[in-house]
Amino acid sequence: MITKAYASFFQELTKNNNKAWFHANKKRYEADVKIPFVELLETLIPVLTEWDHRILPDPKKALFRINRDVRFSKDKSPYNLMLKAGFSPNGKKSILPGYYLGIDTENIHVGGGLFMLRPPELNTLRAHIADQPKRLNEIVGTTPFVQSFGKLKGEKSKRLDKSLLSVADQTDLIYNKQFFAMAEIPLEPFYGSPKLKDEILSHFEAIKPLNDFLSEAFD
Repeated sequence: MITKAYASFFQELTKNNNKAWFHANKKRYEADVKIPFVELLETLIPVLTEWDHRILPDPKKALFRINRDVRFSKDKSPYNLMLKAGFSPNGKKSILPGYYLGIDTENIHVGGGLFMLRPPELNTLRAHIADQPKRLNEIVGTTPFVQSFGKLKGEKSKRLDKSLLSVADQTDLIYNKQFFAMAEIPLEPFYGSPKLKDEILSHFEAIKPLNDFLSEAFD
C-alpha cells in the first residue's frame, strides 16, 4: 500500500534531485515507492482489462520510468518527482485513449483521454465528433464526469477547417487539439488505505464513456 514513506521519499528527492542521492537511497525507492505503486497497478488492471481487453495485463508495461528525459529540457534534474502509469490499448504509448495515474508527494493525479494527437488522427477524430457533436457534449456534461473532473481539458486550435465551422455552433470542443480530463486528490487520507483503489477506479469509470467515444473514431 501507498504509505507516508512513499511521500517522504519524494519530499527528500525534491531537495536532492541528483544521481548520488538517488543511488544511495535506491533500496528505499524500491521498497517504499516502486513496489507499492506497482502493487496498486496490479489491483487496477483486472477492472481495466474487463473494460478493454487490449489493455496490457502486465503492470510494469504501464509504469513510466522515474528517470526524466532531459535531452531537450533546460531543467537537467534527472528524476521525476512522482511515479506515473498509463493504461491504453496496446500499451502506454498508444495513440488510442487511455487512463492515467500519477502519485507525487502530496497528490494523486488521475484521469485520461487523449493527450497527444498527430494531425491525421486529429482530423479523424474531428470527423467523428462532427457526426455526433451532441453526444460528446452529453458525455462531458454527465454528473459523474463533472463531479470528478469539472470540464474537458486540452489545447485548442485558433482556426478550424471551414467544413467544421457549423459543428462549432453545436460544440466548441471541435476546436480541441487534446481531449483529456484530470483530477487532483490529496494523498494523505489514503495512506495505507484500500479505499485508494476504489477512489482511482471511480474516476476511471467516470472517464470511460469519453474514452469509449474517442476510441470509436479509430476502430
